[in-house]
Amino acid sequence: MTTQPDGLVERMQSGDMDAFEEFFNTYKRPVYTTALAITRDPFLAEEILQDCFVKAYRVRQRLRRDVSPLPWLQRVTTNLCYSRLSRRKRTFAEPLTALISNLVADLTSRPDQVVESREIIEVLQRGIDALPPKQQTAIILYYLHGYSLAESAEIADCNVGTMKSRLHYALKALRALLPAERRAGIPSTARLATDDVP
Repeated sequence: MTTQPDGLVERMQSGDMDAFEEFFNTYKRPVYTTALAITRDPFLAEEILQDCFVKAYRVRQRLRRDVSPLPWLQRVTTNLCYSRLSRRKRTFAEPLTALISNLVADLTSRPDQVVESREIIEVLQRGIDALPPKQQTAIILYYLHGYSLAESAEIADCNVGTMKSRLHYALKALRALLPAERRAGIPSTARLATDDVP
C-alpha cells in the first residue's frame, strides 16, 4: 500500500497548494485504476478521479496525518463509481486482463491456449460485471490492487469476516462460469482463511 510522504497532509491542511499537487500525484494512479476497474470507462474514471480529489481538498482538515489517506481515497472512489453507474448505462473498455490474470495464474501460459484464454477473459469479464457491487469491489481490491483482507475490509468499510465472505461468493460465482477442466485456475477460497489477517 502507498505510504504517506512525511508531512504531506499537514502541509496540505496549512493551505500549501504545492503539497496538494504532490498529494494528487502520489495517489492518482491507484484511484484511477480503481475507478477504471469498476466503470470500464476511461472518461468516467477520469471524472471520478477529479471528483475524488476535489472532495479530498474540501475535507482536507479532517484527514488524519498519522496514516496513509489511500484507504479513504479508495472508499470515496468506489462510492463515487457506484453512484455514477446507478445513474447511467455502463460502457465497456478493454477487459481487465491484469485483474483476471491474477485470478487465473496460467491464463496465457501456452501459445495454443491463446484463443481459449481470450474466451476465458471474456467469460470472466462478464462474470465480474454481473457480480453484486460489493463483491465486485472485493475482487478489485484484493486481486487487482493486492490489498490484504484487512486492508480491503478497511477500504470497503466492513469487517474482515464480511470481506472474506464477499470474496468467497464472488469466486464461487466466477468458478461456476468456467468449464470443469479450467476451474483449477480460479483460486480456491480456502486460502482466504489463512490470509494475513492481524
